[in-house]
Amino acid sequence: MRRVSLNARTAYDVATTDEVEVALIMIEHPLLSEPVRLSTDPTERLSTEPLMYGTRSNWMESNPATEPFLFILASTDIPGDLEDAPAAATIVVENVDSEIAETLRSFTDRPTVHMAVVMASSPDLVEVEFRGMVMVGSSGNAGEITIEVSRAPIEEESVPMDRFTKNRFPGMFR
Repeated sequence: MRRVSLNARTAYDVATTDEVEVALIMIEHPLLSEPVRLSTDPTERLSTEPLMYGTRSNWMESNPATEPFLFILASTDIPGDLEDAPAAATIVVENVDSEIAETLRSFTDRPTVHMAVVMASSPDLVEVEFRGMVMVGSSGNAGEITIEVSRAPIEEESVPMDRFTKNRFPGMFR
């Protein structure tokens, strides 16, 4: 059973609430100098020149003062907990900048994506998180970009990994 904070539990039980669920997204790749940190809520103003909003959280050992999660116009479906299906998520980002598509096209191997859900009033308390997923696809048009995230495809695993030869497993051939 998943643990849920009292703030989240109270927000789920009332008809209207000031509590806002925030999806925090971290994208890591060897070609990136530092992880990309994204938030679905403009929790606070981070700077005025340029005007930027975001969420300060210590999730994934981020420093809230120097490594905030930047607000993007996005919606997301967090991974479900179905037993017979792998965890999969969809992130739909509004296409407000041409650099988003350029960045997505620049990857030749799969970036690692971590997701968490927090409440805007308590961004350090993680309600649910999904770590170590990979970006399996992206598509887009002039208005939005859809990013598909899931576990690493099992089809890419090499089978059989090792052969039982005398050189590889000498203890079996004594």
